[in-house]
Amino acid sequence: MARYTGANCRLCRREGQKLFLKGERCYSSKCAIDRRSYAPGQHGQARKKMSEYGLQLREKQKAKRFYGLLETQFRNLFEKAAKKKGITGENLLIMLETRLDNVVFRMGFASSRKEARQLVTHGHFTLNGKKVDIPSLEVKAGDVIKVKEKSQNSPKFKEVKEMAISVPSWITVDVEKLEGKVVAIPRREEIDTPIAEHLIVELYSK
Repeated sequence: MARYTGANCRLCRREGQKLFLKGERCYSSKCAIDRRSYAPGQHGQARKKMSEYGLQLREKQKAKRFYGLLETQFRNLFEKAAKKKGITGENLLIMLETRLDNVVFRMGFASSRKEARQLVTHGHFTLNGKKVDIPSLEVKAGDVIKVKEKSQNSPKFKEVKEMAISVPSWITVDVEKLEGKVVAIPRREEIDTPIAEHLIVELYSK
């Protein structure tokens, strides 16, 4: 499967804000965007006037990079969101938030979405008691996600037990059991990812 293999910090600098792709590094003084808050490349520091299309494109790129999707995956998800009842942009964000890898990240079981995707792919979690290894799986209200018994003794998850975890209102977590539950599907106002979804809808509607 295709995946981005370049420098993650370069993506944050290109979008002009932290995308939190490197876990703890993003909160430290080593964060690239804190040290060089301009776009990468030879002309990164040049002032550029952004067109309407450019704004829409950047917002789409930012959303893709926040959630770690490639173009085809993102486009397919948008098309599914457009077919659902309700507001397309909000549907898109909710579908991104309810991906299994994102929910694992939101539960505090991984320091970044990239790490969460890797942990899911390696089969460290169960969904409603069954082993699962598909990061793009869409979770539903009432779903229970738990670290597999065999994985709970690993240094990674022992570290999670010692951490103070803050989770969104639509999720509950029992850190001792390394188990989380999706209480409800998130509403738009409960999603704090800084994305102007209407710009993405405008881009794909052309």
